[in-house]
Amino acid sequence: MEFNASSPIWMQVTTRIKTDMVTGRLPPGAKLPGGRDLALQYTINPNTAARVYQELEKEGLVEIRRGMGTYVTETPERLEALRSEMACEAMEDYLERMAALGFSRAEAITRISQEDEHAQE
Repeated sequence: MEFNASSPIWMQVTTRIKTDMVTGRLPPGAKLPGGRDLALQYTINPNTAARVYQELEKEGLVEIRRGMGTYVTETPERLEALRSEMACEAMEDYLERMAALGFSRAEAITRISQEDEHAQE
C-alpha cells in the first residue's frame, strides 16, 4: 500500500480495512491478522498497527478477544451503517471536487447520470 503524506498512516490503514469490511473481502466474523502481522503486511510500525485495531474497536467494527485475536464484528447493522457512512463521504468528496471545478450540485449529479448512461452503451 502506498501512503499519502497528507493523512496519518494509521488512518489510511484503518480506512483500507473498513473498505475491505464493507466490500466483503473481510466478512463478518473474519479473523484479522495479529498486530505484528498487520505491521508486516502494511510495512508499518507495530505501535501503528495497534492504534489501527484500537480505533476499529472504538468504532465497534472489531472485537478483540484476549488471547484469541481480533475479529470483524458480526453485527450486520454496524457494517451497513459503515457502508452508508463511507458512501456519504465518497459522495461529499465528489461534490466538493466538482464544486472546485465550477459545477453546481445539480450539475454534478446530472454528470453522474450521463456517465452511467454512457457506461451502459
